[in-house]
Amino acid sequence: MPARRKLIVVSNRPPVTFWRANGERVAKRGGGGLVTALRSLVEYHDVTWIASAMGDEDRAVAAEARDEAVEERARDGSPYRLRLVSHDERAYDWFYNVVANPVLWFAQHYLWGLATSPDVDPGLHHAWTGGYVAVNRNFAEVVLTELERDPNATVFFHDYHLYVAPGLVREQAPEAVLAHFVHIPWPQPDYWRVLPEPIRRALHEGILANDVVGFHTERWRRNFLRCCEDIVGAEVDYSAHEAKAGDRLVAARSCPISVDPREFEELAESKEVVAIERELVERRPEFLILRVDRTDPSKNVVRGFRAFELYLDAHPEMHRRVEMLALLDPSRQDIPEYAEYMGAIHRAARVVNDRFQQDDWQPLNLQIEDNFAQAVAAYKQYDVLLVNAIFDGMNLVAKEGPLVNTRDGVLILSENAGAHEELGRHALSVNPFDVEGQAQAIHQAVSMAADEKRARLEAIRERIRDHDIGSWIESQLRDVDRARARREPKIPA
Repeated sequence: MPARRKLIVVSNRPPVTFWRANGERVAKRGGGGLVTALRSLVEYHDVTWIASAMGDEDRAVAAEARDEAVEERARDGSPYRLRLVSHDERAYDWFYNVVANPVLWFAQHYLWGLATSPDVDPGLHHAWTGGYVAVNRNFAEVVLTELERDPNATVFFHDYHLYVAPGLVREQAPEAVLAHFVHIPWPQPDYWRVLPEPIRRALHEGILANDVVGFHTERWRRNFLRCCEDIVGAEVDYSAHEAKAGDRLVAARSCPISVDPREFEELAESKEVVAIERELVERRPEFLILRVDRTDPSKNVVRGFRAFELYLDAHPEMHRRVEMLALLDPSRQDIPEYAEYMGAIHRAARVVNDRFQQDDWQPLNLQIEDNFAQAVAAYKQYDVLLVNAIFDGMNLVAKEGPLVNTRDGVLILSENAGAHEELGRHALSVNPFDVEGQAQAIHQAVSMAADEKRARLEAIRERIRDHDIGSWIESQLRDVDRARARREPKIPA
């Protein structure tokens, strides 16, 4: 049984959101890795979760609580404190829709075509100070009030929304133990130089205010340490994976996030999923190629469709025998770049179907909706799972699908997905820009011998079961315990 700790988790999105239905307040529990991690944390630790109030009802909950925490419960009934932070709406829009996603997300996924974008204009500078820094300051102030309540609590910041907040907390609480996990890639130093020097320096100085900074892969960790050295002149010990920030040592750690195999396998056998799967089986082709993604430019959907087009062109014998099912969750459509990419997805799908469809056969089935149960049902039935992301911090689709697949399906995996560090040798590796290579990988996967398919799938499952979400959480806690021990004064013998 792990020692019980007092933890403050800080993220932009909350684990639960509120809205009105028939005049009554309704709470909807969030999904994703962080919420799954919380369910593991709250069973054994005292957790306060700080997050943005995302809508009117969230803000009403925060106002009724007089900006204090409310008690919520995880799915297993374990209690935790939830503190929703209300931001000025214009500041939050600048924070989220101008800086965090079109700038930081694009920078960290190498998405800019530098000949034409970005333009760092007065609007971006204003959004940085009036939006990103302002929202981070709101978070820092709430964290500081929680540390006043319990100075011994450990603070866990999460992701690219909160790079400045740790520095603001450190200024007022120099003895606090702070950790930050970055769930997306960390690019090499030269790519950060697209951003003006004051912005890139503030980002790195802010995250270096933590005691521990975590990443999903050794690749992202190595890039981070190089950036600390090149951008802010930090002294770096690459063998110890540490950077010196003033008189403090900051530990950079790599530990891949995962899923809860038992919970996911139970979900795969739920009534809703089984019913959807039954309908899928009734209409599925001989070979089903699946992709499950958000409509995010980093997911590389358009090139994936182009690769499928090349595959169909090269293998007419597979016409009517194969289908690509693309289950895409609409993402950030308020941001022009994302809305434009959605249009590109539709156009690419239309090209494939206009070229190859016959009577009752449509080779590419594109469905855009948020339907996780449908995705899980499709996970069970795929023959090929295509994950061709341009860059990804991890990509849990590459772990979720193989865990519940019933057809010895083959994983095609981008070499730039974080999951490739763990799973690449058991998948078919592809370069995300090489559409011909992806087309060839589809053919290789479809025609692979049964015993090889089964061996690859079982190896992936074994890795996921041995390194589940619980292992990820315990790794974070061990790193924080080491940081705390290093800070505590040594008693002479």
